[in-house]
Amino acid sequence: MICGIDEAGRGPLAGPVCAAAVILPEDFPHGVLGDSKKLSPSSREELMRLIYSRALAWGLGWATAAEIDKINILQGSLLAMKRAFELMLKMEESLPSSFEVIVDGLYVPDISMPSRALVKADSKVPEVMAASILAKTARDRIMEFYSIFYPEYGYEKHKGYPTAAHRSAIARYGPSPIQRLTFKSGSFRVKA
Repeated sequence: MICGIDEAGRGPLAGPVCAAAVILPEDFPHGVLGDSKKLSPSSREELMRLIYSRALAWGLGWATAAEIDKINILQGSLLAMKRAFELMLKMEESLPSSFEVIVDGLYVPDISMPSRALVKADSKVPEVMAASILAKTARDRIMEFYSIFYPEYGYEKHKGYPTAAHRSAIARYGPSPIQRLTFKSGSFRVKA
């Protein structure tokens, strides 16, 4: 049994980072999965529903923009991963006491199970692909929700990533309440 863990939202200038932990059953149609970054939004939504309905276990975890500013984006990502894993364990108490955990990237969160990092696992390991899809769709939805409260920033379009439109909105209106104030992107830095 494999638990895949991945995150979405490391690169944005605004909003939280979201992570997911997923365990799939043996009979899951692995061939339908793919790298969430290469899937269309409608394909991600369809796969999200399939994963939620068929996964043996799953959990979502978050780290807020304020937490990211306090501990940095890497530590924020690992915190979100830890929260996702712990929630998955709480939601599904019938899981075996031990299973393999594969985390996309170079680092692993501080969790109660042996785990290993694997670069590009989100394009190689079905459970990590599934986690990537859940994290991406959840984060996209929260950014669309934030756009209701902060429409001038266009979060529903760019999801907080450092697009020209987002940088322009920050320059014009200042940072929004969900801005990552410590984030640097090239020569651009959000200033409070």
